[in-house]
Amino acid sequence: MISSVQRAMRLLEAVASREQGAPAKQLAREAGLALPTAYHLLRTLVHEGYLRRDRGLFFLGEAAERLSSSGAQQKRRSTVRDTLAHWRDALGVPVYYAVYRDGEIEVMCVADTPANPAVEEWADFRETGHAHAIGQCLLAQLDDQARRDHLDRYPVKPITPYTVRDKDSLLRRLERTGRMEPVTERQEYALGTVCAAIPITAGSSAAAVALSLPSHQVDRLLPAARKLQSEVGRLLGTLAISISI
Repeated sequence: MISSVQRAMRLLEAVASREQGAPAKQLAREAGLALPTAYHLLRTLVHEGYLRRDRGLFFLGEAAERLSSSGAQQKRRSTVRDTLAHWRDALGVPVYYAVYRDGEIEVMCVADTPANPAVEEWADFRETGHAHAIGQCLLAQLDDQARRDHLDRYPVKPITPYTVRDKDSLLRRLERTGRMEPVTERQEYALGTVCAAIPITAGSSAAAVALSLPSHQVDRLLPAARKLQSEVGRLLGTLAISISI
């Protein structure tokens, strides 16, 4: 154990417990350090950005706040992964979590197993949102202008014999999609695969949870989607799936 690291961590903990800041003498006392040692470590922590000093009081600095933010983000990611794994095991299907952010479709997490593998991304998911359930579900949550902007950047093109043929046909389909209804597609992105996606409402952001099945199990698609939708509604608030992950 490196004693100077231990002492610096005790000082950081003491500062973190004092939202209104604290002077060096108080921090030294709480950390159980001699005042000269505390002064030396506090100056180092300020220099490195982990603390800042204002009018003789010490506060957490930007570097410490970045660590805290990163830790919170990792916790959210872990929560999402655990949630998807729960749904994967409950339904016996691969489960996906995706968001629409900064004009792009992003598949953030996937939970699958060797027995039930995820769909292989053989064509870029970002460029083929018109063809898969995840993309269609996310686009359906956008306003008309945002949809058209996306499709201008990523034009509709058939990638299987079952893919929607043109932009107007896709826009009509999206307009008919119920606000909280599952979106399904059958072999539009990958031959031999059917998919369903459930919209997630999170303020003005668009997100979706999806599942996939082999096409010979198409009869399972809607029942599994309804069960996933029920699970999402039951667990979303407590498990805090976050658009910001």
